[in-house]
Amino acid sequence: MIKDFGGRLASVWSELRPTTRGLVERALQARNSALPTSSRNNQNPSNLPYDARADHELSLLLSALDERVTETDLSQQPDHGKQLRQIADTCAAVLQEKTRSAEVFTQLVRRADSQRDYARIDTLADSLSRFSPTEICELARSEDPVVKALANEALAQFPTSVLIGLLSDPVDSDIAREALRRQALDYGSEEARQIVSALDQMNLNQDDL
Repeated sequence: MIKDFGGRLASVWSELRPTTRGLVERALQARNSALPTSSRNNQNPSNLPYDARADHELSLLLSALDERVTETDLSQQPDHGKQLRQIADTCAAVLQEKTRSAEVFTQLVRRADSQRDYARIDTLADSLSRFSPTEICELARSEDPVVKALANEALAQFPTSVLIGLLSDPVDSDIAREALRRQALDYGSEEARQIVSALDQMNLNQDDL
């Protein structure tokens, strides 16, 4: 069915691995049929092992689908446009269930923000619980204000010990320090306050030297 929506989409679809195509096809089938809840859950992408390559492939497919939706004249082809949007939304839902990639997360947040779908943004924020601390630190450096805010909030919810472990990382240390400062100021964490105080004192001593 996807091959019927234009050359670029057909090309992207043909380049997907069979396992990746299967994720989309099963999700579309579940969406369009009256499968019992238990059957749908068995096909849930979140139950499958994480596949970074599938993440990348589905991200390319979603970009192509959204681009095709934008190009479609909805006044002339309303049913065509509705089908495209449904497929794009299904692809986005599959990614949302499984992604652990900062790049894909940013794509999904920007997509939801452009659609003013704030409920989906809240759901995406919850999905950060399965991301690694380093991926969330990458998101915290994003130029997108929504992505940045979601990442900073997620980091502030991390155990203080995890943030302390990031302080030795030359790339993520500044982000971790800000998260610790927020834990101390906004959440009243005494452990975080002590660490921030010690870090500030170290900086003062270095300045004196």
